[in-house]
Amino acid sequence: MCIYDGEIIMKNTKLTSVKILENLYKRFKLNTVNTKMTLQKLTNRSVDRFLTDEKFREEIETYNNLVVSGSNF
Repeated sequence: MCIYDGEIIMKNTKLTSVKILENLYKRFKLNTVNTKMTLQKLTNRSVDRFLTDEKFREEIETYNNLVVSGSNF
């Protein structure tokens, strides 16, 4: 177990590299500056909901408000 920024991070994590739209990331940081929410927490919680909540999965799979030329976002 490792401690990072006051949080316990288990060794059974997978280090990945993902690209996030810059504007979305800036907005996320502004909206979470005084909270304990992190991109890692949001990612883990979102993936868990995606895997366990059929309605959430359908909403994510059909969400089409993100459009970037030449990408699969």
